[in-house]
Amino acid sequence: MKTVIEMLTERFIKAKPILEKLEKHRFEAYFVGGCVRDLLLNRSIKDIDIATSATPEEVQKLFPKVIPVGIEHGTVIVRHEHESYEVTTFRLDGDYSDSRHPDSVEFIKKIDKDLERRDFTINALAMDKTGEIIDLFEGEKDIEARLIRTVGDGSKRFKEDALRIIRALRFSSQLGFKIHPATLQHMVTNKSDIVQISVERITNEMEKFFAGAYVQLGLEYLYKAEIYLDLPVFKDEPILVQKLPREMKPLASFAEVIVLFHYLYPKVSISTWIKAWKCSNRMKRTAFELFEDLSYYKQNGIDNEFIYQLTTERFEPFIRLTDMLFNKKIIYNELHKKKLALPIQARNELAINGNELLSLYPERKGGPWIKNIIETAEKKVVTGELQNNYQEIKEWLRWNQQEIN
Repeated sequence: MKTVIEMLTERFIKAKPILEKLEKHRFEAYFVGGCVRDLLLNRSIKDIDIATSATPEEVQKLFPKVIPVGIEHGTVIVRHEHESYEVTTFRLDGDYSDSRHPDSVEFIKKIDKDLERRDFTINALAMDKTGEIIDLFEGEKDIEARLIRTVGDGSKRFKEDALRIIRALRFSSQLGFKIHPATLQHMVTNKSDIVQISVERITNEMEKFFAGAYVQLGLEYLYKAEIYLDLPVFKDEPILVQKLPREMKPLASFAEVIVLFHYLYPKVSISTWIKAWKCSNRMKRTAFELFEDLSYYKQNGIDNEFIYQLTTERFEPFIRLTDMLFNKKIIYNELHKKKLALPIQARNELAINGNELLSLYPERKGGPWIKNIIETAEKKVVTGELQNNYQEIKEWLRWNQQEIN
């Protein structure tokens, strides 16, 4: 019995003209992979991917806006109504000598062999424009059973691309699915190949892993299969997994993950984490800021000085970390109200600036003293020791000459 989705969601309806245009020119075309899986699970759909019998060159001829992102592997991006859709030609993969990309690909005209090369049954699903689902490997059955199982020989799938081992963990964490015993065994057998994967790819998957709603389940598999022993930092400090809270909760970014582990196990510095996992400078900066937030909070609690330097972008990460580390519930709206109640929101709102200081002290040249005064006045205004008023700040300087030295 074939499954037919009677009512496609708006995202699929919007992408449907791409399939229709391909079919109009006598090509086959289907929605494939994660978007079909998430439709069946009634989950939010991030990206809609399309597979077709048309070659990349043929796709480029049919659509006015096409970006050839991975044309050698059959993939292009089709822009349609301000949205991007990854369109990939049905293909067979050659050997994977680098445990990442196939050495060669062969474009084919039917979807069955294309689905056969995919990683897990829950991702080896296709759906036509009418909502009829093609399921050659019992992916729907596994979705119902909440089970992650490889398509065909699990050892072969993981040998082709060892990142699939990490992806299995990630799907378990995101979906709350159990991993089939045979698939788990093949993960264990092939986990040593993880070292061949670029760290950036691992970091990307593990960030999603720790953000999963069922991260506790994912961690159980991470421990059980001892895959952490093949991950950066963990392989040198295996004790790290014992430091995690008994009830791990989702963390939205890898910066939060780094801060959590560093806080629980200071022996490994934030810089060491950043370097080992090849994180961006932005992530590095965020991690250091979050750690400073936690350290200040532990010592001083939530005062005006803390709220002033805590950006609204760090509210939620700070709340998630304090909830886990201190078992302290902090309400977002309460932080927001405290923020709005501050005398100033930023330094440029201070009632005095550098030029005005120079006019007050014409005998002095510019220098660090200006910054020192601005920072001191800023702090005093934020903490309520000084009114944000030019005359009051001027009077304060008059009676506190040491502040300008």
